[in-house]
Order: sequence, then structure tokens, then C-alpha cells
Amino acid sequence: MLPRTLLARPSLADAALLTHTEQGRAWPLLVWAPGPGVRMVSSAVLGGGIGERAWVLNAQVPPGYDRLDPVAHLGALASGAGLEGPGVGLMTAASVENRRHAEDGGAEAVVTAGIGVRGWAAVPGAGGVVAPRPGTINIIVSLPAPLTDAALVNAVATATEAKVQALVELGADASGTPTDAVCVAAPSPTGSDARASSREPAAEAFAGPRSLWGARLARAVHRATYEACAGLLTP
Repeated sequence: MLPRTLLARPSLADAALLTHTEQGRAWPLLVWAPGPGVRMVSSAVLGGGIGERAWVLNAQVPPGYDRLDPVAHLGALASGAGLEGPGVGLMTAASVENRRHAEDGGAEAVVTAGIGVRGWAAVPGAGGVVAPRPGTINIIVSLPAPLTDAALVNAVATATEAKVQALVELGADASGTPTDAVCVAAPSPTGSDARASSREPAAEAFAGPRSLWGARLARAVHRATYEACAGLLTP
């Protein structure tokens, strides 16, 4: 467990790389704790949805991970890392140590990637694909500007579009993997006296790819995803 002061780092670039033990082996655990006053939107199994969140962790687990209690497991990992309060927990069998970070005009993205299992979202048939090889792209985004609920959802769509663009440019012939997850963090629009006194809007209403912060987010996610996935393609 690290002291809270060492975990509390506002920049994604400074996220702490810790370890946890699973099946008798140490596995990487990436922890980012920007602190209070941050809202996140996420598709994660732990802390998903929209709300105030104090931290994000991305845990690497063994291939073929078959525990039936991922929420409790992630909660225990967070507690063991010294994290308190609500947060977001992601999992992946892909290398967390080989994460890629990108920044564009204040928008930051960290991506961990495995594309051993990949494909297009719209395909015939039912779900339930079993992933025999690491195949997850986890995207964590940090923006310095508050966003409305709608803009947070828009940011998730923009990040996903940027991910797909990177995969297509790499020749992956896929829109992603069956288990991709995303988390977007932005300051809470409440209690911001500085923005109110300057007559700036309390929160940005748009985060599409042609909006100010959406464009920056897209470029950061695109670059981090491209770099994380480059060299992973297999026949």
C-alpha cells in the first residue's frame, strides 16, 4: 500500500504502477487518483455509469480469468492499494505495464491493449464469445474542463470513434474487442467559483470530435491507442 499522498496525482501521466498477487504471481496494477471533485463516466464493471469518483485502477489479471466476483475483487484491490471512496475499476489480461500515454492541449489518454481477440461490432449471431487470448482495449481519459452529463456520454462516443480509427489505420480489420472498456474523467461543474466569476459556462455541453475538448480527446485517444496496438497484430 502506498501513502495517499503518493497516489494523489492529477496527471494521468503520473499514474502509479503497483502490483497485486493472483494465482501465486505478481501482476501490474495501474492506479490513478486525481482526488475529490472529479466526475467520471465509465463502462467499467466497478464504478460504471456517471458520478463522482476519486480514483481509477486498471488491473492486469491472468489469461483465462474466471473469478465470478470481479466487483468484489476490484474493490479488494482498491482497498489494498490504499484507495478510499467511490472509484472505477477496470480489468484486462493485456499488459498494463506496456500502457501508452498521449496528451493533446490538456486532454490526456492512457491505453492498455490486447487485440488477440478482435472483430467488428455488428456481426450476425448471439454473444458469448470466449476469449482464448488477451483481447481488451482499456481507455482512460482525463479532461481539465467540466462536462455536462450529455457531454460525458458524447466523450465516450468520441473516444470510441478515435479507437476505431486507430485500429483501421493499423490494418486490424476490427472495431475493437469483445471486452473493451472506457472511462472519461472531468472536473465536477459544481462549486467552481472561479469559472462562475469569469462568466464561463459551468460545464461544456459538447464533446463530439469537432468540439474543442472532443477534438483534443480524440487525438489523444487515437495516438495512445495506435501506439498501444502497434506491433500486436497477428495473422
